[in-house]
Amino acid sequence: MNDINITFLTSFLAGVATFISPCILPIIPGFISLIAGDSAQPLKKTFFKTLMFTLGFSVIFVVLGMSSGWLGGLVGSNKTALRYIGGTLVIIFGFHIAGFIKLGFLYKRFSVFDKMSSAAGAAGAFLVGAAFALGWTPCVGPVLASVLIFASTQGNASAGFWLLFFYSLGLAVPFLIASLFINKFLKFFDVIKKHYRTIEIVSGGILIAAGILIILDGFSIITSYILRI
Repeated sequence: MNDINITFLTSFLAGVATFISPCILPIIPGFISLIAGDSAQPLKKTFFKTLMFTLGFSVIFVVLGMSSGWLGGLVGSNKTALRYIGGTLVIIFGFHIAGFIKLGFLYKRFSVFDKMSSAAGAAGAFLVGAAFALGWTPCVGPVLASVLIFASTQGNASAGFWLLFFYSLGLAVPFLIASLFINKFLKFFDVIKKHYRTIEIVSGGILIAAGILIILDGFSIITSYILRI
């Protein structure tokens, strides 16, 4: 159970890290303005449309997680090889996030916000959220792929579901908070954007460490150590 709690917490924090990444955080003010539409729109309506947006990307992420877990279960006796390959990929993604290498294919995206009308209702916000999950690869891609790789090493769809559920929750909660406290968020944005390079390096370092842990089956080792304590 403790092993499960640790991995779910890690997935949640990965979602939060995705939100504050240098190519997600800057678009939040514009996103809130677009989804809010008329400034006279009630706050609860803005919050509801933001909630539908987060549900949109959550559905896509959870389906991907279940698929990864299921596919991981098919490898059976090759689970160790999957850990080595997956961990190596996560390490590479870490170097990409930290800016030490650049993976060009991760920069191919379409801007879902260009396609969204401020007049879009709840259904439109949901669809934009789904498009966000599929199209915003430069920042979502490396971290999401790392969580999906870890899900595949768990070997079942249920684990994939919960890992990506908590990842989505970690990304969704800051979106919802920003929609409720947009003025305070803008002040927070002004402070944190000065530290983008530090965020990149720290986030990349965390992914590299996670990749090493996946290769060494380190999450199980850490859990065993905690249980002994």
